[in-house]
Amino acid sequence: MNYETVLGDLALSDDRFVVLTAENRAPIRNLPPLLGKRFIDTGIAEQALIGMSAGLALRGRIPVAHALAAFLTLRPFEFIRTDVGVANLPVKLVGYAPGILSEANGPTHQALEDVALMRGIPHMNVFCPADVEDLVLGLRAVLEHPAPWYIRYVDRPAPIQHNRVFEIGRAEVVKQGGDVGILAYGALFREAHEAAGRIEDMGYSVKLVNLRTLKPVDEAEIVATARATRLVVTVEDHFVTGGLFSIVSEILVRQRVRAHVYPISFGERWFTPGRLGQVLGTEELVGAQLAARILGVLEDAHGH
Repeated sequence: MNYETVLGDLALSDDRFVVLTAENRAPIRNLPPLLGKRFIDTGIAEQALIGMSAGLALRGRIPVAHALAAFLTLRPFEFIRTDVGVANLPVKLVGYAPGILSEANGPTHQALEDVALMRGIPHMNVFCPADVEDLVLGLRAVLEHPAPWYIRYVDRPAPIQHNRVFEIGRAEVVKQGGDVGILAYGALFREAHEAAGRIEDMGYSVKLVNLRTLKPVDEAEIVATARATRLVVTVEDHFVTGGLFSIVSEILVRQRVRAHVYPISFGERWFTPGRLGQVLGTEELVGAQLAARILGVLEDAHGH
């Protein structure tokens, strides 16, 4: 089962679904002959894509709009905010190649602020699956949900067998431990999982959490992780501002929970273009590198 199969089956069983794309067909290339007039390619015109989606939603349709994440969230941002967010329409936005998955592309194509932008829009929700299995597990629930959603599309293979019970706003706890809590989402979950294993090999216990949805986020699990561990680490392929580190900080301040939180993310810069493996290595995001970074903070903080 893959993304295209789930989306196609859902669209064939419910004629309210309309699939749209801004000339980005790779994961949905087999759907046009199946859906006929319910498949629309606007060409490279993301503002028209959003305006059309909002109009369809106003007439009872459920539009699922696809484009490169950087262009989907940035170019038509005001359209998303005003036409979709203000009206609280059930438009689903699927962003391809978010974060490090834009690989060989430079800053213009790197969506490292997409979560911050989308979660800042009232009514908009955000789904950031860890891998293709996680995407498929949560897709139907998200597409059938009555609110607007932004989906960070990911096609990386799963490093674990996920909990098949998917619930919007509920995180997946993969490991339990008391020394360090790793909160992750999206494409870097695979690296975070490897890092957790390496840290365990060094004699520490690790709690690993796959957050799945960042809005609504599992606030209770974030607070529980902060209270149960000596160090909380946020791992994300996003700018440090507005992403998971910001979400965690907001929650802990609001709940008056004190914690040592260490962000692994991008600061005030984009990443050097390259193939995925090169990017991970250069940015010190490979599992072994993550483990070394986290162990350094853990040992410095506690004198080990």
